Amino acid sequence: MKALASYLADARSRVDAVLTTATSDDEVVRYSLLGEGKRLRPTLVFAAHEALRGSSTAGVAELAAAVEVVHAYSLVHDDLPCMDDDDLRRGRPTAHRAFDVPRATRAGYEMVALAARVLEHGLAALRLADDKAREIRLELFRAAGAGGMIGGQALDLEAEAKALPIDALTEVHRRKTGALISASCVIGGLSADPVGGGPQIEGLRAYGDAIGLAFQIADDVLDATATSDQLGKTAGKDAARAKATFVTLLGVGAARAEAERLAAKAVDHLRDAGLVSPILVELAHYIVTRPN
Repeated sequence: MKALASYLADARSRVDAVLTTATSDDEVVRYSLLGEGKRLRPTLVFAAHEALRGSSTAGVAELAAAVEVVHAYSLVHDDLPCMDDDDLRRGRPTAHRAFDVPRATRAGYEMVALAARVLEHGLAALRLADDKAREIRLELFRAAGAGGMIGGQALDLEAEAKALPIDALTEVHRRKTGALISASCVIGGLSADPVGGGPQIEGLRAYGDAIGLAFQIADDVLDATATSDQLGKTAGKDAARAKATFVTLLGVGAARAEAERLAAKAVDHLRDAGLVSPILVELAHYIVTRPN
């Protein structure tokens, strides 16, 4: 775990250096991007790149930062009063509370364009083949779109105060949470520009799908069992909004067990694809045991 803590810190440092340089003078954008956060998704980009024997020092940090920008934009908009209406994020007031709703809404849209610019800088530095660069663009923005985060958020809002079966809840969170986590793994793998890496890329995708859902289940457990101070965001908000969660459907114990099962399944996907990555294995465990 000490090695993982060091790896996470290094990933944060590399990504934050890119964000600090790339971020505009808009104070809401800077506030939303440069606060505390796990930087899990960018870390997955780095780890997947290395798992496919990538060794690029130029460009990968920009790809990882672009993923973080998309994630941060989704948090700004998810927290708005018309969405999840939250007051606390990453241990401090949400963007619309620290500033106002119009500025936070606009900043979110600006961050989408910022992500595209940062991504293009990274792709140019990596000098990937045109088809590989196109795949990476599609991975990121498909994960952010109607088939991913946006679609998942719409399904999540529609499901409030409704009883959802487990399959429907799984579909919500495979989109809302899992799509960008999975895309992070695939983008990292593609950035290594592997020759004949198709099965390994699909192994990374399967790993990302499993840990993406495990991450959300662990989040549901934390929302039900931790305090706001521990989480850095409002605890108990799912129950307050009568949302179906993996905890309401399975109970805390069974939800924890399912998250652990998915983490183990993710590691099996790596093994089946012939991928050796102690960091990706540790990240799968971290995702279901993290305290916040």
